[in-house]
Order: sequence, then C-alpha cells, then structure tokens
Amino acid sequence: MAAVAVLALGTGDFPIGPADVVRTLFGQGTRAQDFIINELRLPRVVTAILVGVALAAGGAVFQSLVRNPLGSPDVLGVVNGASTGALTVVILGGSSTQLSLAAVSGGVAIALVIQLIGGRRGLHGYRFILVGVGMAAILNGISGYLLTKGVQMENARAMLWLTGSFDGRGWEDALPLLAVLVVVLPFLILACAPGLRMLEMGDDIAAGLGIPVRRLRNGALLAAALIVSCAAAAAGPVNFVALIAPNIARRITRAPGPNIVPSMAVGGFLTVGADWLAQHSGYPLPVGVVTGALGGAYLVWLLVSERRAGRI
Repeated sequence: MAAVAVLALGTGDFPIGPADVVRTLFGQGTRAQDFIINELRLPRVVTAILVGVALAAGGAVFQSLVRNPLGSPDVLGVVNGASTGALTVVILGGSSTQLSLAAVSGGVAIALVIQLIGGRRGLHGYRFILVGVGMAAILNGISGYLLTKGVQMENARAMLWLTGSFDGRGWEDALPLLAVLVVVLPFLILACAPGLRMLEMGDDIAAGLGIPVRRLRNGALLAAALIVSCAAAAAGPVNFVALIAPNIARRITRAPGPNIVPSMAVGGFLTVGADWLAQHSGYPLPVGVVTGALGGAYLVWLLVSERRAGRI
C-alpha cells in the first residue's frame, strides 16, 4: 500500500521520482514538489487509502458475522442504503454536506432494519445473507425510480457518484472519514475481533465461552455499517473492495477470525492501485469501473471455488 501510494504521488503530468516523493513528504522537497504532492495529489491518495481501509474493515466484520466469504456490505444492502440516501439528495439538488449525511444515515438505517428483521434471535449465516440481498434488491429498485425522476444534469452527477470516484477529493473528504475511523476501528479491533473469532465457531460455543453473542453481533454490525457508509459518503460506493480485501488477507495470513488489520492494508492497496490504474488507462476512468471489473472476475472465481469445495 505504501509503495503504490508513493507511485501514485509521483506520477502525472509532472512526474516525480520515488526518492523525491519521500523527501517531499518529510518536508525536504522543492517548493514546486511540495505544492504538487502535498496540495494536489496527497489529499486524493489519502482519501483513497482511508476509503479502502474502511471498506475492507467493514467487509471483514460482515464476512465474520455471516461466516461466509460472500458476505459483504455491498452485497448485503448497507452500501445500497448509503447509495439510495445520497441519490435522493442528488436528485433533490442538495449540497455535498447533505449528500454525505444522507449516505451515512442511509447505510446505518439499513443496518438497523436488518437487526430489526432479525428479531430477538438475531441474524446469522444464510438468514443474514438472504435478508441483506432482499434489502439490496428493494433499494436498487428505489434508486432506479429516483433516477427516472431526475433531470439530465442531476442524473449525470448521480451516475458519477454511484460509480465511485476520487476525482476532486480533498482534505474536506478525507478528514471526516479519518475522524470516524480513529474512533470506530479501535472498537472493532480491540473489543469485537476476539469475540468474532469465537463467534465463527458457532453461537452456542461462543456463548459457552462467555461471549455476549447478541450484543457483540449488533455492536459489530452497526460499527461496520457506520465506517462503510462514511466511506461511501467520501467517494461513492466503490464496489467489491469490501468483498475482495478480507478474502485476500485471509489467504495471505491463513489465520482464523476477521483479520481486520491485514484486511485494512489490502483494502488500502486495492483502492490506491485501482485509482492509479484508472488514471493511467489511456482514458481517465472512475475508480469504481476498475474495482468493478476486478471484483466481478474475483467474485466469479470465488463462487466456482466455493461450489467445488461444497460450501454453496
């Protein structure tokens, strides 16, 4: 992730070598290098890293909760809730601040609805997946209806946001997301991850080991939904990062549990790398196009491998 970030900071219309990029980040570059890197390029790269970290951490928690590698916030309705909330603001001509608040509110609201549907016994496994997929389908229909009500300019803005892009992102997008991550990630890593590791063995075993199963599941779900919704508010729904990153991290570490920290590193690498590819593909593309293409191929491979293993 750090290497690709340095590469992204150094490439563009004014190329800068990796050594000069590092020196500039430590305040030893020229005035021109300082302006280009710290003022123009760094906010976009930092936003990309934070979005990848948030999506990957949220995806790791969701996959641990449902005990299934296909469980992901962008499959189970949370990202769709954020998208529907933001799309409503776009169609109504709201401001960027209102769009961000609506995206966060929409994602968290869907998480609460999923919990409510779960009832006293809560949701887990394929019940969780079925409810999430159903909510995603409903929200996709609502989003399609909203797009039919917008005018051309509003629809163009909405489609760019729905694709996911880091174009024009600045510190005003990165810093609120950073503040949320500073608060939520320690809770997920320190308070939730040990219990989630036990929860993967089954609710009865976890409860027998003294894990407050329902409270843990609800708290982890809401915290993961919050950071994923904030990531969507910062850059739009960058698809498949929340699905791919935890799977890759688990294959690298070969460790049980949600693997939140390794997933965060892989997520940051994926978003920065995909954004770099999107900018240097011959024609500048939204980052969501690249992650969608890579993620779709990975999803097909994952489905085939899971079917061969007899897990689906």
